[in-house]
Amino acid sequence: MEEFKKKTVNSAWVVCVNMGYGHQRTAYPLKGLAYKSHIINANDYPGIPKSDRRIWEDSRRFYEAISKFKRVPLIGAAAFACYDKLFQQIFDFYPKKDHSRATFLNNRTYGLIKKGWGRDFVKRLETRHMPLVTSFFIPAFMAEEFGYPEDIYLIVCDADVSRQWVAREPEKSRINYCAPNSRVAARLKLYGVPRRRIFLTGYPLPEKNISSDKGDVFWKMDRLKADLARRIVNLDPAGAYLSKYRSLVVESLGDLPKSSHRPLTIMFSAGGAGAQGEIGLRIARQLVSRIKNGEIKLILSAGTNKILKKFFLQGIGKIHLIGCENAEVLYEKDLSDYFERFNRALRKSDILWTKPSELSFYSALGLPIIVAPPIGSQEDFNKSWLLRSGFGLEQGNLNCISQWLDDWLSQGYLAEAAMEGFIEGEKLGTYHIKRLVANKGKLN
Repeated sequence: MEEFKKKTVNSAWVVCVNMGYGHQRTAYPLKGLAYKSHIINANDYPGIPKSDRRIWEDSRRFYEAISKFKRVPLIGAAAFACYDKLFQQIFDFYPKKDHSRATFLNNRTYGLIKKGWGRDFVKRLETRHMPLVTSFFIPAFMAEEFGYPEDIYLIVCDADVSRQWVAREPEKSRINYCAPNSRVAARLKLYGVPRRRIFLTGYPLPEKNISSDKGDVFWKMDRLKADLARRIVNLDPAGAYLSKYRSLVVESLGDLPKSSHRPLTIMFSAGGAGAQGEIGLRIARQLVSRIKNGEIKLILSAGTNKILKKFFLQGIGKIHLIGCENAEVLYEKDLSDYFERFNRALRKSDILWTKPSELSFYSALGLPIIVAPPIGSQEDFNKSWLLRSGFGLEQGNLNCISQWLDDWLSQGYLAEAAMEGFIEGEKLGTYHIKRLVANKGKLN
């Protein structure tokens, strides 16, 4: 059994679950930390026992089905509301009070673990003594319950978090939490997590979108600044924002280019289950003439979803955008290839239009978020966080997109959101998490 050396680059088990993109996207920037650069899916690894796989699969299929069922008139919304309250509800933050008592779902999860769910997974991890870093709570619970001997780190991937993410007996747990923002850190304290187990790291963002020099990522952020400088030019065509804040922008980013040398570029992401794909096509239909004349470029992100890819291609085909260089459907078979291509496309995008998922934290890359309707309690809180922080704006009437989009551009609202996200958002979560793990639970 090889001993863990904290100074090595590949120094931890990095674990997620392939249940939607959220937990996988959260883990992906930590690929360089992972043993042999391999991120493990706790619910889908070679040799997983059939009984374990069945439990995971039942949970995944149910969530995807209920997400899609939400679109069914009347009964869909009611069914999802019941699911959301039972499985994802986050308590009101005020008045502040003790919520450390385990919930029904906590007890159910631990009951399954007590029966052996995850034992095989943890035993496989024990073949090498390395810290465990995971973007989902259940692998952390499994590791602790089955006596995994090394440090356990759990990354929260929303702007608020439910009690379900915290161990049944939080005061006794040795799970360390990486909080993406101060609200999550405060919420974890209300759930009974000891202060010494909570680290305000920020959300892990792709380092290639931040800096070209890994050794100087903390100070330079050269790629991020250059990309944002070009973005501001497109987001503030009338100079409304720059007329007031040019000195702040130049101080933060350096001199601005005279032109971005690209049309205003909107990236729409429909999410892993593709439940909001129709919004992407409505954007295309509303902006079709401006896409054809080269004024706007639209990227529809289908991820690894073949059905969604086909849906997008058929939709833009009906409005004669197939072959247009300013209309793109982003799809890859392989998840890693998709994340890489998505991250590259973001560098040349001016606006990210998405439901308020884990992508909310990408506002720190200087990307203004147009917020599509949330799905679930976590996304309700993500939306509130985005709007309250000034990092995003709620989508307007889909029947008149051009009108309100032009108003937002002429008033400089999107440029303001981009700069707010860059200045106030935490950009270096990946760096902080790597440092935390390497220093065995110490950020400083």
